[in-house]
Amino acid sequence: MDQFMQAAIEQAKIGLAQGGIPIGSVLVRNGEIIGRGHNRRLQNNDPTAHAEIECLRNAGKQKHYRDTVLYSTLMPCAMCAGASVQFAIPKIIAGENRTFKSAMESMQQNGLTVVDLNLEECFQILQDFINKHPEAWLGDIGEL
Repeated sequence: MDQFMQAAIEQAKIGLAQGGIPIGSVLVRNGEIIGRGHNRRLQNNDPTAHAEIECLRNAGKQKHYRDTVLYSTLMPCAMCAGASVQFAIPKIIAGENRTFKSAMESMQQNGLTVVDLNLEECFQILQDFINKHPEAWLGDIGEL
């Protein structure tokens, strides 16, 4: 596993330690992390505070994103995929795509390169959370 996915996993663990949903993300340019984020929907009572959105917020306004890579422990949802398409982030690397019906196809159809690493660690940390807090997860994905 590369250092950037490991950094995204660390973000997921930070979120979990704060009582949030364990999903993490980092934005990378030229081999350096320029933004980090974790899902803060529960902590902030904000339905848009997904890991990827928080990561982009923390990276701040960039002149462009065409030389960046977005790492996320979970394949992005429609909202986060939309942000990736909007800002023309050319490559998305996800830790897993089993837990949630993602927007992988949409990103691919919009010309983004999408990689699913299918990492057991990313899958398991989220499954453990869902088993302990199903209502929090269902609320996050709009199924409550």
